[in-house]
Amino acid sequence: MQRRPEPEELMEAEDQARAYAEADFTESNTLFIRLLQRLVPESQRALQTLDLGCGPADIPIRFLRAYPNAQCDALDGSRAMLALAAQAFAAEPALKARIRLLWDRIPSERLPHAYYDLVISNSLLHHLPDPQVLWRTIRATAKAGAPVLIMDLMRPASPGWVEALVETYAGAESEILKRDFRNSLYAAFEPAEVSAQLRAADLECLEVAVVSDRHLAVMGFLPA
Repeated sequence: MQRRPEPEELMEAEDQARAYAEADFTESNTLFIRLLQRLVPESQRALQTLDLGCGPADIPIRFLRAYPNAQCDALDGSRAMLALAAQAFAAEPALKARIRLLWDRIPSERLPHAYYDLVISNSLLHHLPDPQVLWRTIRATAKAGAPVLIMDLMRPASPGWVEALVETYAGAESEILKRDFRNSLYAAFEPAEVSAQLRAADLECLEVAVVSDRHLAVMGFLPA
């Protein structure tokens, strides 16, 4: 099935952002943290971390809970998403001092070069018209040898499979969320396409793996 880019790159509408924030992503976000704990088992490390495309901040919150000595810069291009992220951290005062929310899009001049001990991202890749922007940002911002974990949706093989996934995982959600999930599945990349992106970016040190019926993950360590 051919990839179909999303109608819009950012979830800037408040109703879109709220529908996303209120949806139950416990299963997939728990999977993300579990994969990260396999990659970086030392939970007490003082990691200076970059989260690209943080959305309403469920992943940064879970990350900071799991890694109590870590700091996180969380970047998103949607003001609506970052407003919800700020609300989420307001309810987590113990974590608030360890997060910095950044409104910007990649490539971003606000991100320091060769600075971060860890770079993570969940569900950003399929939103990007040019996926190389993500891989170039990772190479520019991470320290040598830094671990990287990128998780994203994986494009199904047929429209029928798209509809089955929408019904299974968003059937009880709002029409807005179902529409956006459907668009995201059509816009997602296949594992072979992501592997080709990594070869083009000279990032073959990172491994592409299928991690669920709708997700792939890119993980590994940058060259030392």
